[in-house]
Amino acid sequence: MSTTEIQRLMHAAWYERKGPAHEVLEIGQMPVPEPGPGEVRVQVAVSGINPSDTKGRGGAGIGPKIMQFPRVIPHQDGAGVIDAVGADMPASRVGERVWLYEAQRGRSFGTAAEYVVVPIGNAVRLPEGVSFVDAACLGVPAMTAHRCLFADGPIEGTIILVTGAAGGVGQYAVQLAKWGGATVIATVSSVEKAAQARSIGADHVINYREEDVAARVQAITDGAGVDRIVEVAFGANLPMSLQILKTNGVIATYSSDADPQPMIPFGQFLGKDITVHFVLVYVMGEAAHQAAIKDITTALEAGLLHPVAVQRFALDEIAAAHAAVETGHTAGKVLIDLGSAAT
Repeated sequence: MSTTEIQRLMHAAWYERKGPAHEVLEIGQMPVPEPGPGEVRVQVAVSGINPSDTKGRGGAGIGPKIMQFPRVIPHQDGAGVIDAVGADMPASRVGERVWLYEAQRGRSFGTAAEYVVVPIGNAVRLPEGVSFVDAACLGVPAMTAHRCLFADGPIEGTIILVTGAAGGVGQYAVQLAKWGGATVIATVSSVEKAAQARSIGADHVINYREEDVAARVQAITDGAGVDRIVEVAFGANLPMSLQILKTNGVIATYSSDADPQPMIPFGQFLGKDITVHFVLVYVMGEAAHQAAIKDITTALEAGLLHPVAVQRFALDEIAAAHAAVETGHTAGKVLIDLGSAAT
């Protein structure tokens, strides 16, 4: 490494202990990292925040409760341009626009910085015409949605209920389900979110704060019910799910915050031969990751994947951005802009 490279600094945000965002997040200068074997360095245009990022910083959720590294730059998702590669990596990838996933999984530094180093496979080519803002919203939500939808085979001709359709995963579940040939029923919590769900292709939208979801689903399906459910609130929605899910149906769930230790009605599940998939993108197999990348790329090239709601912050506002994710008041994805390339 040259003296010039050693002296290069980047703007970054980090924490050195777990706790509330406004107490532990720091912003400052750090050395620009160098890619090693099997790695590429990306100049980050936009960093995306997920609930797992804020839970990891706060010491909540299913992750480690103690610091795994002395200093952590948070965030798994992002988008930017490859500006350097490891010695054993193809130089042809320099200058390539990419979207990033799981940038901080098992590593100390994620995308909340002007540069990040990731394994080459975690920097995915971005189709021409897709903005960095759209790309930074992919990662965890889009891959989770894909796994929820396709883990049990093709979905063409099925009826799928997507709960929380205005959320990060929900938005992509609606769009990928339509891409896969399913009829989509979406649940939302407001008139505004209902309009968003319709704008991305939901065939039917139910406001669960004002309507009986089970009754509406039965009316929509002429009493047949749904084939699969993409579920954001597994425990809380179990009674409703059992009413509307067909025999041999599937619940694919990625969250159960309101009821983290739900009681499973074994007899009812057994009687309908229901499959439950618990989906955690960070530990799903490589084949599942590659299948998601392939289909997401195809859908992007066809112009079929777009986040319908984002909220954008500067890096210096990262504590407020984390708070926006934690309060749950923001539909869609919360982003951090890094530099003039954030368009």
